[in-house]
Amino acid sequence: MKLIVGLGNPGREYAKSKHNIGYMVLSSFAAAEHVAFTKSIKFHGEIAKTQDAVLLKPRTFMNLSGISVRAVAEYYGIKTSDILVVSDDLDLPFLQIRMREQGSAGGHNGLKSIIEHLHGNDFKRLRIGIGRDDRQDVVDYVLDGFSKSQQKELTEF
Repeated sequence: MKLIVGLGNPGREYAKSKHNIGYMVLSSFAAAEHVAFTKSIKFHGEIAKTQDAVLLKPRTFMNLSGISVRAVAEYYGIKTSDILVVSDDLDLPFLQIRMREQGSAGGHNGLKSIIEHLHGNDFKRLRIGIGRDDRQDVVDYVLDGFSKSQQKELTEF
């Protein structure tokens, strides 16, 4: 069994924010696999299952994502090396993808939380670029929505 985690923040106000691209990717994947997410208090998130994997959207807010990831990994006996985390990346151009076998949090608080709660960093990371706007505060930028042209590109992604 594998675990695929899409990072984001719960709540309608964050649903279309750049920081929630992990949620968006996982939702699209679940739809393609014809599986639906259900809320789980036990796992502090939303869970869907495919034949080979558990899909997780933590509902703990980004900075506490590790709580949810650890709960699911422990319950299903999933090794850290069998976890893939999908997250946004400010330092990549919009929709550019970078896959890493392991590494640091790279300044991403969701990844930092997962590293802390799993007591290791040997999980895989799929980072999706959201670009950067140096005229805008980082927190405001990641919590802001996509531009109209970005929304169009995102639906074609």
